[in-house]
Amino acid sequence: MGDGALVDVGDVTLFVRELGERGDKPSLVVMHGGPDVGHGYLVPGFEPLARDHHVVLFDFRGCGRSARGLPDEDLQPEYVVQDTHRLIDKLGLGQVDLLGFSTGGRAAMQFVDKHPEQVRRLVLASTTAYTDAEQYLAGWEEYQRRQRAEDAAGGKLRNSTVFVWDLDLAPAYLELLESLGSDTGDWSEERAINGDMHPWCPGDPERILRDSGKPILILHGEHDMGFPVQLARRLHAALPTSHLAVIPNTAHMCHFENPTTWSNHIREFLQSPEQTADR
Repeated sequence: MGDGALVDVGDVTLFVRELGERGDKPSLVVMHGGPDVGHGYLVPGFEPLARDHHVVLFDFRGCGRSARGLPDEDLQPEYVVQDTHRLIDKLGLGQVDLLGFSTGGRAAMQFVDKHPEQVRRLVLASTTAYTDAEQYLAGWEEYQRRQRAEDAAGGKLRNSTVFVWDLDLAPAYLELLESLGSDTGDWSEERAINGDMHPWCPGDPERILRDSGKPILILHGEHDMGFPVQLARRLHAALPTSHLAVIPNTAHMCHFENPTTWSNHIREFLQSPEQTADR
């Protein structure tokens, strides 16, 4: 399934891509961000890991090549969690390691709350448990500065310079996005702004993660402008089972800017002995 295949999980059909070979180690299931895109932009970060791990990526319902044109009421975060649960069962993966990227990180928190028995370890990548990111003004000021620079340049590199720190990589990131073609989504930002979308992680994420007792890797770019690194450090301090890895000189798409370091952090975490906090 290296090129991807459609998998029926009951209510919807999901486009699923498997990288690497199944083995004795738990598979790593990935919940992408957005949610208005598919998983394609994440593939560069997992190719190094797939040399010795089985990685399962999929498009959320209403995204990419998964079921599209669904009613608005069917595009809610809890259904993404339900689909992930069913997909793991459908593929016969047993207990998995789970990675949530950006918005998918919050969905992964909800997944751990609802289906803790299916998760061995959890990776929270370029995401946050909090909703008060604006208090960390340094990150937001840089984010806004780059947006203004994009606008002044005609917006050619929009969705690239605000997500990568090394501006020399911005054209390559834009090229990746353009190569994905229809890897878009039906989820409406307007519905989220109007309060019509349910929370991606209802309840108290800190409590959910702490009570789960799962080993947790918090993986973050040093200069993430959407979720400033202070939020990652705050969550690490709140969770006794967490390990924090900050990748220098990268932003939100640190998996793209430095895929080798990014994947090595994941590999070391998944292969390490059962652990508590690494302080």
